[in-house]
Amino acid sequence: MISREDVPDRTYLRTRATAPGPSGPQMLLSLREIRRDPLGFLQRMTRDYGGVVQFPMPSPATYLVSDPAAVRHVLVDHSRAYDKATVQYRSLSLVTGEGLLTTSGDMWRRQRRMVQPAFHQASLDAVVGHADRATAALLCRWGDVSRGGIIDVDEAMMRVALETVGASLFGTDLSADADRLARSTIEALDVVVSSAQMPLRLPTWAPSQRRLRRAMHELDVSVDAMVSMRLHDPRPPIDLLGMLVAAARGDDPIPLREVRDELVSFLVAGHETTASALTWALWLLAGDPEAQERAAAESRSVFVGGTATMADLDRMPWIRAILDETMRLFPPVWLVTRRAVADDVLAGREIPAESLLIMTPYIAQRDSDVWADATAFQPERFVGQCRGGRDDDAAYWPFGLGPRMCIGRDFAYVEAMVVLARLLQHVRVARIPAGSDPRAVPLVTLRPEGGLELLVSRRG
Repeated sequence: MISREDVPDRTYLRTRATAPGPSGPQMLLSLREIRRDPLGFLQRMTRDYGGVVQFPMPSPATYLVSDPAAVRHVLVDHSRAYDKATVQYRSLSLVTGEGLLTTSGDMWRRQRRMVQPAFHQASLDAVVGHADRATAALLCRWGDVSRGGIIDVDEAMMRVALETVGASLFGTDLSADADRLARSTIEALDVVVSSAQMPLRLPTWAPSQRRLRRAMHELDVSVDAMVSMRLHDPRPPIDLLGMLVAAARGDDPIPLREVRDELVSFLVAGHETTASALTWALWLLAGDPEAQERAAAESRSVFVGGTATMADLDRMPWIRAILDETMRLFPPVWLVTRRAVADDVLAGREIPAESLLIMTPYIAQRDSDVWADATAFQPERFVGQCRGGRDDDAAYWPFGLGPRMCIGRDFAYVEAMVVLARLLQHVRVARIPAGSDPRAVPLVTLRPEGGLELLVSRRG
């Protein structure tokens, strides 16, 4: 049944109100809150107006959807009725181009089939070794911190994740270029996200647009070098880059621009998301010494010697639970948007065609009706459960839901588990005395504002 209860009799230019939500003046009064605490604002909208909230936007009709059944309807059961033709993905495509991250329909399905083998079991086996070596290199760079040293773990996790992605997916040692690539990637993403929040299109001479062009040039130069090297390799390795180059050489070749777009998409998606999860995991463990020592003991018992293996990961349920709980509290991909292709009904509310739907796991995963002590860090809630791996659970979806679930989910788990376990085997993290709690900034991923410094010391 379509509900009209609590729907105000209002129109915003061409948009008809079909769900409860704030009025135009109320939104204007909330602008400061939206800029200061957008996540808190979205949570408040859900508390005040329910599982489907309509914002007073002139066009398109814009809804915040948090009702679990409605989220599942959009992302799982009727996913083909909703595409990615939204401002979020259009902005992201300024960096990634028409890669798997931003495309929809037949093009997305073809791309997904093309790159899927790069994430099969044999490829994941190699990720373990790459992550292990990247973490060993990180520990060497940290040097002697036996008496403790203050380290920006956000920057460190960005670098170790980038090196792992480079070696695993591109067969390329990005250690020498990691800082430059990480900076250019983050700078490009930050510019497009900030620009998407501006009501007016910025001129090409604006400082932010010049920064974007400079960052994109850095990315393109790096990617062009990778592709050029592989094009001249008669027997390229069977990794993601090798598969894309083979597709460019095939009977029905894909254009080199598509090779570039896919590489940048995975460079963006494959390192910042995992780095975000690792950074927040270290922060949470730094505030919970008991959970941290349990993780360190588990890693020491598993990593007796030599290089880590996939079999080792099955014997680290506490490390996995820490990551699951971290991504519940701080889902790296905090925002998902969709465009309604046709008229629909969600939770009894009419959703007109062309509507913009905003959904966030941050709300679902901090819902006190579902999660006891919803804001508390309690990894034990994931021990012995499969909640973190269910494809249809709209109460927990840090990697998305349904057919558009992140293709790199298993890759991310493997990498993050190896890095976190190896770090805790050798170092202890603590919060800086009298330091302030980091503020989670919702950009492309949830990142701590200004980095995240912790006191890091070697274990005896």
